[in-house]
Amino acid sequence: MSKRLLKIANAGKLRVFGFFIFITFIFALTSPNLILGDNQITGAGTTFFTTVWLLIAGVIIVCFKTFKAINQFLHYLLITHKLKTSLILLALVIVWQLIFVLLVHPAIGFDVGAVHQALTDRTSAEIRAYYSINYNNLPLLLVQHFLAEVFATKSWLFFDLVTLILVDLAMVFNLITVALVDRTRLAAAVYLHAGWLFLFPMIIVPYTDTWVLPLVSGYLMCYSIVKRCQLSYSTKLIALFLGCFLLVVAYFLKPSAIIGGVAIGLVELVSVLVKPRAKKQGRWLVVGTIFLSGVLILTSYHIFKQRLQDQRYIQVDSARAIPAIHFISMGLSGEGGYNPKDALAMAQIPTKAGRVTYSKKLLVRRLKEKGFSGYLVFLFQKHRANTADGTFAWVKEGHFITENPQPARQGMSGQLKQFVYLYGTRLGDFRFAAQCWWIILLGMIALGWRERRDFVQLLRLALIGSFMYLLIFEGGRSRYLIQFLPYFLILAALVSKQSFLLVQKLGAFLSGTSKSLGKG
Repeated sequence: MSKRLLKIANAGKLRVFGFFIFITFIFALTSPNLILGDNQITGAGTTFFTTVWLLIAGVIIVCFKTFKAINQFLHYLLITHKLKTSLILLALVIVWQLIFVLLVHPAIGFDVGAVHQALTDRTSAEIRAYYSINYNNLPLLLVQHFLAEVFATKSWLFFDLVTLILVDLAMVFNLITVALVDRTRLAAAVYLHAGWLFLFPMIIVPYTDTWVLPLVSGYLMCYSIVKRCQLSYSTKLIALFLGCFLLVVAYFLKPSAIIGGVAIGLVELVSVLVKPRAKKQGRWLVVGTIFLSGVLILTSYHIFKQRLQDQRYIQVDSARAIPAIHFISMGLSGEGGYNPKDALAMAQIPTKAGRVTYSKKLLVRRLKEKGFSGYLVFLFQKHRANTADGTFAWVKEGHFITENPQPARQGMSGQLKQFVYLYGTRLGDFRFAAQCWWIILLGMIALGWRERRDFVQLLRLALIGSFMYLLIFEGGRSRYLIQFLPYFLILAALVSKQSFLLVQKLGAFLSGTSKSLGKG
């Protein structure tokens, strides 16, 4: 009976995930970022730069299919020695990242600017009010203040370099996780991460989206260490302590980043309740691990909460903090994204009870206005807004880059800025390239549905939770997906073999069909 229930649950999980990832893939395929030439929708079309690279890619594909020597050379380079090639490529990308940050490190606006401003101005009424209302950004400020004190600098370049290190640390943790789960998929993981990092300018945005990445990747890595049978109990115990610590830190930095941790907890609870154990000792070991994890998480949570309350760097009134229900009601407005009118009301209403009551009324009113069918249509459209954009909403926040949005063209710095500034001449080229990478990543995940190992199912559950979270709370742009990228990247790597096998079968089928049509 328990096996049957588990089978039904896994089948249901796969169907729900299949639905989410399929529509996400379709939304990405139909994104306006893929429009070549003039783009009336985004206002930033592609240039001759993209045309040249598409022609080069086309020539390489034709040569690969036509000339045996080139076919063998590319197979030798990319397949036979795939791990060496991918690691060299990744090393080159890291060098590229460093060059990019050294040449492009502008002041950033929106919430990132407020965090940076508080490093030099912590007494103004405006900045105190900001942190009283947006209490969730206080941990990031305290971390940045600590780093500024240690390294004696508060420059944007310094914090961009820290962001670069943290993002690349997340990449290292992801690769270790893939190696622990299935070493044969490591080369695929390196290729995927190289593509991601090459097209990820968010390394110049020192904010929670990027700073939480090594924490998410870290607790996933720790979990994979705990689950690996060949490792010693002492190693697993250290990984358990570290994983619980990283999970709690992730919660304080960005609460939604613990969705993967929640998925881990659910999977382990189900394994105790449903899965049969050959030995009683094995079941009690899992129960003991879950109990110890709970104790570690609760203890760490209370310690961090107390430290946050006792901080003396900036005077804030935590009673003015925005309630969670505000983000749910805001998530029902417009396209499900930021609503300045709602945010202003949170600043004007003096009491917490008043803010909760106001948000509840808005929530109920918006649900009634939409109706059941209207709400379903809204969720469908919101999911598109949440997931379609492979640039992760680059320069789509208000006052994203506070410098002149139309950069000068002189020098290498000016040329790079053309790809990432709002009125840069090649912003459309960047969007096109990033969208292509996003489609490849989603396509691999969608086509790898035959892969059913436990860790893959765990990541699917984490992504279901991530998609649902963004549908319920404030979303409306794909920037919020950044915190969930470790789930996407590790999952795509682990299912890559099944994805490529399916592509080969489809290719063989279509080739056979075309031949039979030619004969007919």
